Amino acid sequence: MDIEFIKSKIGEIIVELEKEVMEVVSDETIDKQNTNLRLKPLASTKKILTNALDSIKMVDELAQK
Repeated sequence: MDIEFIKSKIGEIIVELEKEVMEVVSDETIDKQNTNLRLKPLASTKKILTNALDSIKMVDELAQK
């Protein structure tokens, strides 16, 4: 399994998520409550991707043993 490739692709997705977060945060036309509502799915997605990468790394380590 090419962990570095997977890591780089997940990293690219996270960079795009962070761009979306910055757009939401810098949008002064929405109030604080709506800003928070729009940020939660982005934060959750980032956490899911990070956890998935950790799981893939663990599976790869076990497969190598």
